Amino acid sequence: MTYPQRRLVIVVRADPVICGHSGEARNLAEIALTRGFDDVRLLTWPIPALEAAGLPLKPLDRLLPYSPGITVERPEPVGDYRVPDGRHLAGLTGRLVELLAEPVPTICLSMYLVPHTNVVVDAVAAARAAGFAPQVHTVAKAVGSDVTNVIKSCLREGRFGAATVLFTTFLANDELVAVSDYTRDEIIASAAEVDVHCGTSFAEQCRRRVTVSYPPIHAAAFLDPQPAAVAAALARRGLERDGYILFLSRVARAKGIYDLVIAYGQMRCREKVKLVVAGTGPALEHVRAMAKEDDRIIFLTDVDDEEKSLLMNGCAAYALPTKPEPDFVETFGIALAEKMLTGGGPVVTTLTGGTGEAVGDAAVIVEPGDINGLADALDRVVLEMSPAERRDLERRARAKALTFDRAAVFDQLIPPVPARSGAGAEVTAGWSRRL
Repeated sequence: MTYPQRRLVIVVRADPVICGHSGEARNLAEIALTRGFDDVRLLTWPIPALEAAGLPLKPLDRLLPYSPGITVERPEPVGDYRVPDGRHLAGLTGRLVELLAEPVPTICLSMYLVPHTNVVVDAVAAARAAGFAPQVHTVAKAVGSDVTNVIKSCLREGRFGAATVLFTTFLANDELVAVSDYTRDEIIASAAEVDVHCGTSFAEQCRRRVTVSYPPIHAAAFLDPQPAAVAAALARRGLERDGYILFLSRVARAKGIYDLVIAYGQMRCREKVKLVVAGTGPALEHVRAMAKEDDRIIFLTDVDDEEKSLLMNGCAAYALPTKPEPDFVETFGIALAEKMLTGGGPVVTTLTGGTGEAVGDAAVIVEPGDINGLADALDRVVLEMSPAERRDLERRARAKALTFDRAAVFDQLIPPVPARSGAGAEVTAGWSRRL
């Protein structure tokens, strides 16, 4: 049997989930094909499971295809209804064991500690216990909700046993990365809190081992969209260039959507620009109800990846007034960096969590939760900002966002490997350098 020479497996919530980290997985997979990996796999969830979870999903008939050489696997659950939650995990873990049993040097990246890192750690342990001697190097990437949703909830509720499991699972990997400096700091602070309660040493280990790998973005997909394509997309939606403020994100309280809708009601510029709310999420129906008397607020729930950059390029301003909530803090803000690549109107956002790492000095900043300040900032951008100011912001924004291009991020996260000199010899070679 002929086996691949080098394999990358990414365990993640992949498309069709509307999630910046599903885009991360796609971008890393595409670059891997240009870096000597001849087998790249995304190990993810069956679509019915994603639908049943209530996750916001992209239109299934308009998903962008992956390049040849990338395989998306959605293992079916193991067992029946008497195993209410573990069936899908068993399917994912079992499939990964099958891959690890093959004599193929493999890098296995998990995104989201719960449950994807559990899948990787359990599969590697099972493969080794079975005597398969897997040639594998594991990388665990902690993203925003790992901290804001999982770790923080454990600490708020005094569930230190669950927090201990999470940290031991994270630390069991060969490489540990966080999506931003903010996320890394939060991981260490949370680990210190567990240490105080349990007498563990998680914080010191995290401080020493966790590095930062920013989200990889396919910059070329956002740079310089064709004016004719932008005009056509806007015409289909009944919009005009510079004729709308754009909110394109998950429609949730923590993204500041309520603040934005209220602020729009008092803006001086509302007679000149519409408000476009593009996306889906838990707050969508409530926000629709709030805005039902305002015919200048437009909701778009079917924007695909191709249209996204066109809408971003055509807007008068892009607003993401995110703010900290108990269940979510914006730990980077991938959509901010994507918007900064497209050109068009300025970004208006807040310095919440890791957004400052995404935008640098190239955005208009307001205080989280300051509705009057948000209205004033958007009025200034739309009504008062000079063309020269807008061009300067656009130039600086693009330069900042280009630092997150997927090739550069991939090469920092997964360093080049020397030529193969023996079965599995290169799996860990090159990893001695800290990221």
